[in-house]
Amino acid sequence: MAGPAGPHSATPAELQDRIAAERSGWPFLLWRAGGEQRILLLDDDLDHATVGRGDEIDVGLDDDGQVSRLHAELERIGGQWTIVDDGLSRNGSFVNGQRLGGRRRLRDGDELRFGSTSVSFRAPPAGDVPETAAATDAPALELTETQRRILVALCRPFRDGGAYATPATNQQVADEVHLSVDAVKGHLRALFTKFAVGPLPQNQKRVRLVELALRSGLISVRDLS
Repeated sequence: MAGPAGPHSATPAELQDRIAAERSGWPFLLWRAGGEQRILLLDDDLDHATVGRGDEIDVGLDDDGQVSRLHAELERIGGQWTIVDDGLSRNGSFVNGQRLGGRRRLRDGDELRFGSTSVSFRAPPAGDVPETAAATDAPALELTETQRRILVALCRPFRDGGAYATPATNQQVADEVHLSVDAVKGHLRALFTKFAVGPLPQNQKRVRLVELALRSGLISVRDLS
């Protein structure tokens, strides 16, 4: 079962969309449908959202045959988002692996499952440039000061929200942190190992590393300013 981030890696454009959603400061839902990343921003224009299959559904999971036509509902109550499945679905709804009975308040990082599809609920903290919320699947690790500087430099092209941003090159990182390119490559290999992205194809490692660094909160959007 693929999670909301896909089996391995988001594309640079998808990662940029996630960062933009986090910058907004609004809660949002993140999932994949039809092989594409989907984001639903839960802003002031929306107090209620439906999950299921069909044209009128907000969280459309049409390609999941285990999802009912009206599977579950999300509702904002007193400024907090809740999920409810009062027997709407045949196969039930799950929050962090536990079957939902009635209504439950949602918290940042909750993983929802409808049929075989995972949907992540994210609630960035308030502020002009909110911190990146921690992901439930983020690796628990510590960075040296040099590794952190290299990660910040690698992520910096995503600072301004450009649609075509890609991770910084080795030369760009080297210029920013005042190390040789070979030294940067060595530190990146260590980071690939720490973040368990080594098995990925070479062209996916850097994007996945940026994604995990930002999603884990080790590097925040504010650090890139």
